[in-house]
Formats: sequence, C-alpha cells, structure tokens
Amino acid sequence: MTGPRAETEPPIIDARGIQRTFQMGSMEVHALKGVDLIVRPGEMLSIMGTSGSGKSTLMNILGCLDRPTAGSYSLDGMPVEGLSRDQLADVRNQKLGFVFQGFNLLPRTSALENVELPLMYDRSGRFHDTKGRAEAALERVGLVDRMHHDPSELSGGQQQRVAIARALVTEPALVLADEPTGNLDTATTLEIMTLFQELNADGVTLVIVTHETEISTHTQRIVELRDGRVVRDAPVEERRDAREDLDAFRELDLAGV
Repeated sequence: MTGPRAETEPPIIDARGIQRTFQMGSMEVHALKGVDLIVRPGEMLSIMGTSGSGKSTLMNILGCLDRPTAGSYSLDGMPVEGLSRDQLADVRNQKLGFVFQGFNLLPRTSALENVELPLMYDRSGRFHDTKGRAEAALERVGLVDRMHHDPSELSGGQQQRVAIARALVTEPALVLADEPTGNLDTATTLEIMTLFQELNADGVTLVIVTHETEISTHTQRIVELRDGRVVRDAPVEERRDAREDLDAFRELDLAGV
C-alpha cells in the first residue's frame, strides 16, 4: 500500500536521530551517527551500504535486537525505548518477521513445524489453530506440498520460502530481510524477489538489507548508508519487475546464452 492512504496512516518505522556507539577497549566506535528513517505501511525498501556502513547495526535496532545509544524509535506506533527484555521479545514475536541469509531453520524439523514455531512462543493468545496457520503460510509461499519435508530435503530456494512463511505466520507489521538472497543463485534470487514483490502487492511491508544493486532495483525505495549516516533516501526511478526478469533469465538459459 502506497499513496495517500499510506501517507495518512502512522508509520511502521519511525526512527529519529538514531545513534549507536560501541566501546572497543579504550576506543569508541560510532556505528550510527544520527539516522532518521520513516517507513510507511505497504512500502518495500532496501537499505544498502558497504561493510562498515552501519546497515547491520541499523537492522538490529529496527528488529529490536539492539538498543540505540541515543535517538527514538517507534515500531507500528509503539515507542520501543524503555521496554524490558521480555517486552522486546513480545514485540519481536508479534510485530516483526525475520528472514536471514542463512535461512536459520531447525534441522530434522519439518517445514510445517519450523513455520509453526513463532506461534508457539506467542503470548498474546491471538492464535489457536497453529498448524492450520502454518499450513496457510506455506501455501502462501507456494510450498504447502513440501510441508512435511525437513530442511535437508529442500533446495536453498525452498528453504528460504519456508523462512519467509515463518516470518509471515504471525501477521507481523513488518518483515525484515537481511541479505535474503546472499546464498542463492540468479534464478532462485529472482524467484524470491518475485515472491517479495507479490507479498508487497498484498500489503506486506518489507525492509530488505542488501549490498546488491540488482536487488535494490526490485524495491520501491533505496536508503543508502555510509559511515553511519544516510547519504541517500530516494525512490527507485525504474523499478524492475522480478517476474519479468526471471522469465527473461530462463529464456536466455534455455537458449544457452
């Protein structure tokens, strides 16, 4: 969802003046130096930057895995500062879905059970038929026919789809994806980006951390970090359609080009 309605709704991410300083012996490392970031409902944006730019530190703060040294952060209208560790755990479970480069699936545990796991830790009482919800999430990512398979029996792309289903199963306000295609080949990368674009078209708010320019061109907006500061925050002028790119890649592959 973008446009007038998104502009009038409270932002999903409202981060202002975010600073993060780490103490390394006698030295202070300023990883973030006053970052402002607003993300509206239904946006799909990429956070880019080279190693050391601060993008992973920002990702951890947005994901309530770390706290800023200074600044304010509200997630889906809820101020995060001052929350206890247990409260932060509940926020992560109820408002956030995570997708990682390494999939982070439990081995010797079926796809269905992996997706069901966040529901088992939910303390809000919102969910009852946890297996049914997990199955529906797998169906949403086109993998319901593999729900009884362990991760070792799935391809890399299928494992990432399981991870995406797990991120979606609690109906989070925001999905954070950290280098989600880093371990995938070109065709599988485009399949995952096609899925992300489809989910975004259905209203899922997505923030993708990536160092790959080609990935960022499939999003709506690019936020670039350098030395702990935002140096660019702009819409993607010519957004690429991942489905079209995937079809074109397959045609070239079949032609042996």
